[in-house]
Amino acid sequence: MKLYYHPISGHAHRAQLFLSLIGAEVELVEVNLAKGEHKSPEYLKLDRFGQVPLLDDEGTIVADSNAIMVYAAKKFGRTDWLPEDALGAARVQRWLSVAAGLIAFGPAAARLITIFNAGFNPEEVIARAHTVLKLIEAELDGGEWIVGDHPTVADVALYSYIARANEGNVDLADYGNVNAWLRRVEALPGFVEFGKTPVGLAA
Repeated sequence: MKLYYHPISGHAHRAQLFLSLIGAEVELVEVNLAKGEHKSPEYLKLDRFGQVPLLDDEGTIVADSNAIMVYAAKKFGRTDWLPEDALGAARVQRWLSVAAGLIAFGPAAARLITIFNAGFNPEEVIARAHTVLKLIEAELDGGEWIVGDHPTVADVALYSYIARANEGNVDLADYGNVNAWLRRVEALPGFVEFGKTPVGLAA
């Protein structure tokens, strides 16, 4: 398997992290976003959206970080990471939606401002980030993981952009449960660190 990625993309890290956590053998192929390699004709043949990450499993192409995690969990039969029962699957899906929604338009968007000068309103996206962080803080009250009593793809989907939220000027100091959860994720066998960027509160 080949994973097309970029080292400072939280979406790419999400896929890379999960593949590492389940011990999948994967070749990393860095896509130079600055040079527009993700918009090249060759890359667009693989993914017409022109985004990273992208998984090439011997010719089977899977785009989107959450989809890649679901694909890998199903391919390798990792029901510990992606439950098969109706309620468990639904609970995980809820948080994949949060990762694609509130996380993407909150802490991820705030980070895009400081790293890439994205044209978002800083106050708006930082406020949105704190809204979702408060929800996750409450969700973790009395529990160690987002869904159930062990880590799932829900935890991986949320991790990367929360871990680097301070790069987008989103202060995590008031979120004790969230910070403890981050450390638990980082202690998992096979954990791969997300590259740090000295911007925002991390500067």
